[in-house]
Amino acid sequence: MNEVVGRDDLLLLTLDTLRHDVAAELAAAGRIPHLARHLPGGAWEKRHAPGSFTYASHQAMFAGFLPTPAGPGPHPRLFAARFAGSESTAGRTYVFDTPDLVSALASAGYRTVCVGGVGFFNKQGALGDVLPSMFQESHWEPEFGVASPTSFEAQVDRAERVIGSLPAEQRLFLFLNVSALHQPNWFHLPGATREAGDSLATHAAALEYVDRHIGRLFAAMSSRRRCFAVVCSDHGTTYGDDGYTGHRLAHEAVWTVPYAHFFLEPSA
Repeated sequence: MNEVVGRDDLLLLTLDTLRHDVAAELAAAGRIPHLARHLPGGAWEKRHAPGSFTYASHQAMFAGFLPTPAGPGPHPRLFAARFAGSESTAGRTYVFDTPDLVSALASAGYRTVCVGGVGFFNKQGALGDVLPSMFQESHWEPEFGVASPTSFEAQVDRAERVIGSLPAEQRLFLFLNVSALHQPNWFHLPGATREAGDSLATHAAALEYVDRHIGRLFAAMSSRRRCFAVVCSDHGTTYGDDGYTGHRLAHEAVWTVPYAHFFLEPSA
């Protein structure tokens, strides 16, 4: 990462609330072809989330604690704050002296941009401003939120405009929080109704919706130079599993998330 930072643009894309089992099933079945073509080996890596809900997980990720590989560690990290005794900091780790990765990249000359999705990024109250305020530039509209059936399209529209406005020489760190997977997501499945509510099937349909539009985001991020992309979930969620519904709880469906990182070449 010490060679990547300063050379390439960076993308952190969190597919908010995406479950690993659903993501893995859709990749194996060929139902998310645009994402799968970039996944190493065409499959998601199974990892453990650093938090059980959006706020906690993103605070950890912005400090360098991306989802951890599911097998026994220690596992060297891509990014880490300088911290005596850290067992997950290795020679290839990009080590920074600021409190968080966002400010570290800004200090390294990157334009840091947040395109928010779920309520913790809506800037409509003190709590909703904590995470966006870490960035030099942040964007949120109601059209980006969980209640919008076209949220991801609107987010990509905004990202394209941001990228297109930058000077060619300006390095970019873009963070985008995808809200489409989060409840409510019933409207992504044809024939589903508000009364019937959300389910694993509507969750899967929401991921298929994201996949249909993700190519535009990847093309924009690789339009100026090579881009290093991290695509992952911040946590999963439950749909009646063992009697649980939702997240911010300790359940396998919440703690286990899909993860991938890869390069987007300029020709993409």
